[in-house]
Amino acid sequence: MTDTRRARPRFDDLRDRRAFHSRHIGPTPQDITEMLATVGVADLDELIDRTVPHDVRQREPMELPTLGPRLTDYDELLEMARSNRLMVSMIGMGYHQTITPAVIRRNVFENPGWYTAYTPYQPEISQGRLEALLNFQTMVSELTAMDLANASLLDEATAAAEAMTLLHRVGRGRQGDRFAVDEACHPQTIAVVEARAEPIGLEVVVCDPATADLEGVFGLLVQYPGTTGAIPDLRSIIERAHGSDTLVAVAADPLALCVLTPPGEVGADVVVGSTQRFGVPMSFGGPHAAYIAVREDYQRALPGRLVGVSKDDAGRPALRLALQTREQHIRREKATSNICTSQVLLAVMASMYAIHHGPEGLSKIAGRVNRVAAILAHGLQENGIEIVHDQFFDTVCIRVPGRADKVIAVALAGGVNLRRVDADTVSATVDERTTPADLEAVWKAFGYRADFRILDRIVDDPRPPEYRRTTPPLSHPIFSAFRSETELVRYMRRLVNRDIALDRSMIPLGSCTMKLNAATEMEPVSWPELANMHPFAPLDQTVGYQRLIDQLEHWLAEITGFAAVSLQPNSGAQGELAGLLAIRSYHRSRGDAGRDVCLIPSSAHGTNAASAVMAGMRVVVVDCDDMGNVDVDDLKRKAVDHSDTLAALMITYPSTHGVFETAVRHICDVVHEHGGQVYLDGANLNAMVGLARPGRFGADVSHINLHKTFCIPHGGGGPGVGPIGVAEHLIPFMPNHPLAPVAGPPTGPGPIAAAPWGSAGILAIPWMYIHMMGAEGLKRATEVAILNANYVAARLSEAYPILYTGSEGFVAHECIIDTRVLRDTCGITVDDIAKRLIDYGFHAPTMSFPVAGTLMIEPTESEGKAELDRFCDAMLAIAEEARRVGRGEWPADDNPLVNAPHTCEDVTADEWTHPYTRSEAAYPEAHQRANKYWSPVGRIDGAYGDRNIMCSCPPIEDLAEVYEG
Repeated sequence: MTDTRRARPRFDDLRDRRAFHSRHIGPTPQDITEMLATVGVADLDELIDRTVPHDVRQREPMELPTLGPRLTDYDELLEMARSNRLMVSMIGMGYHQTITPAVIRRNVFENPGWYTAYTPYQPEISQGRLEALLNFQTMVSELTAMDLANASLLDEATAAAEAMTLLHRVGRGRQGDRFAVDEACHPQTIAVVEARAEPIGLEVVVCDPATADLEGVFGLLVQYPGTTGAIPDLRSIIERAHGSDTLVAVAADPLALCVLTPPGEVGADVVVGSTQRFGVPMSFGGPHAAYIAVREDYQRALPGRLVGVSKDDAGRPALRLALQTREQHIRREKATSNICTSQVLLAVMASMYAIHHGPEGLSKIAGRVNRVAAILAHGLQENGIEIVHDQFFDTVCIRVPGRADKVIAVALAGGVNLRRVDADTVSATVDERTTPADLEAVWKAFGYRADFRILDRIVDDPRPPEYRRTTPPLSHPIFSAFRSETELVRYMRRLVNRDIALDRSMIPLGSCTMKLNAATEMEPVSWPELANMHPFAPLDQTVGYQRLIDQLEHWLAEITGFAAVSLQPNSGAQGELAGLLAIRSYHRSRGDAGRDVCLIPSSAHGTNAASAVMAGMRVVVVDCDDMGNVDVDDLKRKAVDHSDTLAALMITYPSTHGVFETAVRHICDVVHEHGGQVYLDGANLNAMVGLARPGRFGADVSHINLHKTFCIPHGGGGPGVGPIGVAEHLIPFMPNHPLAPVAGPPTGPGPIAAAPWGSAGILAIPWMYIHMMGAEGLKRATEVAILNANYVAARLSEAYPILYTGSEGFVAHECIIDTRVLRDTCGITVDDIAKRLIDYGFHAPTMSFPVAGTLMIEPTESEGKAELDRFCDAMLAIAEEARRVGRGEWPADDNPLVNAPHTCEDVTADEWTHPYTRSEAAYPEAHQRANKYWSPVGRIDGAYGDRNIMCSCPPIEDLAEVYEG
């Protein structure tokens, strides 16, 4: 009898260990063969050899985990998550337990129509999320009683730092360079403000704002309510400050503002805060949507995104990003901030939370929270325990001389985390999830019992009448329009249908890496074990997070070739700042405080220059040559000229022109020879993973965009994570945190974000991506990303010149096509092309960066050949349409390009007077008849929007007209 046992595959042999590779990488093996032929190379190895310079190539494989014998991709991460210990959190300090309504979790947070969209630079195809952001701005403006608010910031601490620089800017230095910070501010806020102030020459004074001498102080930051719960007399503090010509920023809890006097009513100049408790999980520190609101006088000094109301070419109301000339991508070193990423997805969630509950619901939640805090305090007081503050909203501060640690330990045994203020004081913060049983556990920790229901009948309101809000918290009809879940779900659907996200078509934005955000990667973010962890919980409760963080830091260091990685920066711009502060601290540690010149190529991302200024550096621009490369001769001249003061060079690699520069090692050597450090902008790391390690070819520090290369979704403009990798000598100067010593070195320049590990709640996404792809899969993804870009370049080169290529004629992971040829020969602009692409169902590539009048295209490895062909066919068809204009077949002022995009209302109008057909307008490709995206508005008048600033919701009737149209 024949023994067939050897021929039988075993259980583990039948597992497809490459299954995720094929789901993440778009082109099939057959596609790759055909695309290689179009590009003109035999195989991927030849393409990479002829594209990536040999002196930067890594030859050794990356040491990354391989998929083990577990049944699912989740098993190891789930095991880690379950090693976290969830307690009832009463730590407070700006982070609260909250209830995410299921309708928001399922229809926004877990909906790719929301989380895979990009920043709404193309407003016509972003009307849904722009409206949601306008709702957010309106919510913040009404809660704070300020004139306008922006579309979110990264966290409360960085928002406070932005408020500081805003007040200094609008004051124009009249009151000097001293900034006062309320001693009742959250400690992480004080630390971030101090870390941001020092490099730009501002002095921070921590004080009691009710008594401090404010002469010569340009600004004051007040916490409302304070970190240990006290409600300050905001009116008298602001009046006193204004009497000294000191401007006032208030850090306010938005839930408290539902029942407390809003800062705008008592004269605040700026209000900041976090909307985390509006339905967004704590997630061990983030991501959350912070806010900043200002008086109308300061609108042009406001940092970050600002959504405004404008009109389209038919006069219909339309939304867009307003006043973009304030921002870093235009103003560079003169920008109001380096902020590039906001927290759009989380801002949308917070605004939907407000709509879901409505003004009455929010007031009830706030009232219930305040009531529970009062009951907690009364139960302690009747047993002889001293309550430090008589007036509070949600936080009860308790004096226990010499017993703080014991009380906290007993509470912990009962499943509750209290905050240790000092050895004699603890505090307890309640929230919408706090139950009577939680209060009983707290009372027990102090050695007493109390009856919740009896106390509920006798306890008075701890807010004095003069501190109570007298105006409705949210008066705009949008917050009362959708009382049933049916109505709310339809509203969410209506908004998301107005946008183009990755679930509809490819988004070929250059330098943005809009790759797949796989559901497998996304799902763990919602797990309670990860979502419900407080960032300042005791370390022994966060073992799972610590393992995840340690592994991810190790993997990223292995991928990039750096000695260490910090995950704290919660955006790419914050990563830039953290890296430059590390360089600054390094020079100062060597007695080289005079090294403050930062060389930046003229083609650099706008954040580079803005970040350099925030790090206290002077920007010197380095020229680029005709091929888009750094002009090495000009670099040498400027390095010599500034040899004694050179701090750093900031360089992007591959370059912002989409090419691997061959001189990058030499460039790094030149900078090092003159005492400088090399900062490598990691925006284009997707072209290097597995092929080149920036830490091995000369870079001293680099940030890593986890929301680009490692699959964290862009969320419509955030969240992002921007860790930094550093060489050995810069490890002592990575970010640290006063509340978590293990988060960074004691010699660091301070925290860059409010939480010790930044937006830790989404670190599971890159962890899953790296774990599932492994070293082989990551390298193949890079190779295919380069192939896809070269395939697009090859196909489009017949109609559009490819502006820059490497020495062998290839591009990196993106290419720049020169659309100016159509402007010069046919009168068709890059804007016309971008808007006409909407009619074809595509988001436009990056416009006019780094070269005006061009398009930068980055297809990523996730797009298959069929989708690439559909995009290329559209671009080629648009070129032919332009030529028809050039030949006189269509008038220059009335053709499908200058009139694009075409709305459904346009093409179904009773009258059609254009020289092209309705079908040519609406269905330029035949397949669109089966699957058509309709732009909800026509081309938007940007200038009108900036001349007529409206940054809160228009009357509900205006929106109704849009929907009916």
